[in-house]
Parts: sequence; C-alpha cells; structure tokens
Amino acid sequence: MHVSQDLINQYLNYCIHQKNLDPKTVKAYRIDLRQFLNFVATDPLSPSKDILNNYISSLHQQYQPKSIKRKIASVKAFFQYLKYEDISKNNPFDKVNIRFREPKRLPRTIPFAVIEVFMTTMYKELQLSKTPLQRKYILRDIAAMELLFATGARISELCSLEFKDIDLSAQRILIWGKGAKERVLQISNPDVLKILHEYHVAFQNDISSTGWFFINRLHTRFSEESMRAMIRRYAKQADIPLHMTPHMFRHSVATLLLDAGVDIRYIQQILGHSSITTTQIYTHVSLAKQHSILLNNHPRNLMHIDDCHIPE
Repeated sequence: MHVSQDLINQYLNYCIHQKNLDPKTVKAYRIDLRQFLNFVATDPLSPSKDILNNYISSLHQQYQPKSIKRKIASVKAFFQYLKYEDISKNNPFDKVNIRFREPKRLPRTIPFAVIEVFMTTMYKELQLSKTPLQRKYILRDIAAMELLFATGARISELCSLEFKDIDLSAQRILIWGKGAKERVLQISNPDVLKILHEYHVAFQNDISSTGWFFINRLHTRFSEESMRAMIRRYAKQADIPLHMTPHMFRHSVATLLLDAGVDIRYIQQILGHSSITTTQIYTHVSLAKQHSILLNNHPRNLMHIDDCHIPE
C-alpha cells in the first residue's frame, strides 16, 4: 500500500513539474487515485480485469457520467505513466471496455435581456452608494462582472488575474487558462475600459501591495466563492428568479457571439478551448436562433402569391 502511495506522489510531482498541470487538476488526480487505491486494497499495481470492472461499476453507482470519465482517465493516465517509466509492464485498463454513453447536456445560458437588467442594477447600486467604502466595493463588483462578460473567462481565471497580466493602456489582458495555457484578449468596449480604470484607481494601493487585480475586503485576492455570492446578491436585488452562476456568463458570451455570426474558430480562441469539439456544443444552443431566422427572415416571406390555395 505504501509503495503505491509513493508512486502516486511521484506521478503527481511529474504532473506538476513536467506536465505543468493546473493545481486544481492535480488535486482532482490525487482524490481519484486515492479513491482507486482504497478500492483496490490488494495488489493495486496489478489489478485483475474483474477488479477493474467492479471499480467502474462502483463509480456508476455514485457519480454522473462526466465525473466517471474523469476518474477513469485519471487512473488510466497513472498506469500509463508507470508503463512509460518501466515500473509496470502493462496498462491494465487497455483490456477493459470503458466506453459508455454520456448524455449530452446543453450549456445553461442567461438571456441577453436578463444580463442587461443584472448589469443595470449594479450601476444603479453604484449611483445610490452612501459611503466611499460602499462605492469602492460596488465599483469592484461591476469591474469584475464587466470583465467576466467581456472575456467569457472562467471564474478561476478571472479571480487569479494579476495586475501584470492587464495592460489597460494597450486595452489587452493576458489570461492563464487550464494547463497554464495563455491567451491574449483585447478589451475594446469604452464602458468596460472606463470602469476598469476607475476600479484600478480606487484599489491601486492594494493591487500594488498584493499583485492581485481583484481585491476583497481583507485586502487580498477576491475568491471564486465570494464572486458567486456577489452574483447571487445582485440577482436578488434585480428580482431575477434565474439561478445565475459565473460559468453561465461564459456560456452566454459564447452563444451570443455565435448568434451574432462570429466564426466558431474565433470563439474557440476567445474561450481558450483546446479542441473545437468543446466549442461546437454551442451550435446546439443556437438552434432556437436558427428557428427565429428561418421564421422571420426567410425570403419565402417576401413572396406574395395571389392564390396559393391548392385545389382539393
């Protein structure tokens, strides 16, 4: 058992220092591998086919298909590493059928009109702020939401932004995505730039001392959970019944860009997807837009035929 744990630690160090994986990804790997190790109590380095099938069956009883696929992929990658390092001769998962259907879940989006009401509420709160401190933090909230909507960034990417990654004069932002992959996005909307400038001036001391761009009330990094709570608070103030999450804003940006006719390859780059397949799920969401176009804009609607009744 201890030998296997040592090998897992060795593998995770490899993931951190050589594969340069995101810390959250490595944390998920650690959980998945520990879970596998606990299930396969005897001979964890050479599990039989029956044991692996039982392990996969146990996962199906506890988790959703997406989580199951990730957990199996984590363990399979670990055994592949052992094979590569000549620690193990074979990857036991190579002989196990792990294919199963995963139901396609369309991304949940926020209607544009709802986003507009949400943002309008935030700006109204800024106008009604009673103290400089209250105004300062509402300014932070608006700046964070404007940048979230402007870039379609993941919440983790936004909250981990450092000031050195943002060039307001060049209207450019460097985002570090999954697997430490970087992408540069342009911020061209004048209202967004204005609020970012105002926010930077208000928080300049904290930003300079910490290096983080978005700051909380404890004068350190604005956390993902704080941002989720902030969205819930303003949604309640705006009387929006929809449960809104930061990731829904990301989905909405992609869908709205696609509806506007932006090429899906550009959307892939903006969102930082490594595969176009991930981005293509938004084409399904746009079927409603397609229906509206065909219903209202099809050239058949321009035809005026005096007698189009078909005789019986």
